[in-house]
Amino acid sequence: MSGDFTISATSRADSGKGASRRLRRLENKIPGIVYGADKPAQQISIQSKDMVKALENEAFYSHILTLEIDGTAEQVVLKDLQRHPSKSHPTHADFLRVDTTHKLQMNVPLHFINEDKCAGVKQHGGVIAHQMSEVEVVCLAKDLPEYIEVDMAAVDVGTVIHLSDLSLPGGVELKALQLGEDHDLPVVSVNTPRGASADEESEEGAADAE
Repeated sequence: MSGDFTISATSRADSGKGASRRLRRLENKIPGIVYGADKPAQQISIQSKDMVKALENEAFYSHILTLEIDGTAEQVVLKDLQRHPSKSHPTHADFLRVDTTHKLQMNVPLHFINEDKCAGVKQHGGVIAHQMSEVEVVCLAKDLPEYIEVDMAAVDVGTVIHLSDLSLPGGVELKALQLGEDHDLPVVSVNTPRGASADEESEEGAADAE
């Protein structure tokens, strides 16, 4: 999935909080760092507007990215992003170089499809409750999915979908499941709506009285 996103960056020699503040305030750039693949870490800066625009696309967070540093391209993934606590704009970005021979650990979003057709909702008035919005996957760079779909069409009331129930692309594993069965956590469920049991009991009571 590489090649869809290209970000231009420049190398920088200065570091520290003071240098980062000057970079953001005077040059409208954000500081960053590139590391991994048995190479020295490299301090970089990126135009703030370019980063903000890229971050508007959900796929940017789980794609192989092309980072052009002083004109030299490297394949990377976004590993960490710091934002301003109140304004939410990015203030620092960490990129990990992609090593095609080693597996990545990345957070990938979940896409819940067919919720409007969910059997538990349409037939029994159930309520969908999401426990997760993303999962951590382990895979080679070439197998990194943009997202993982969770099909809700046939899910009935009282059903809980766990991590082990997810349909994963080839070559992709879930980090949590590698840690053991007790890490097979719930992802989404369809619950009986509140008050349904009480309503049913009232109806039954009325029927008996008749």
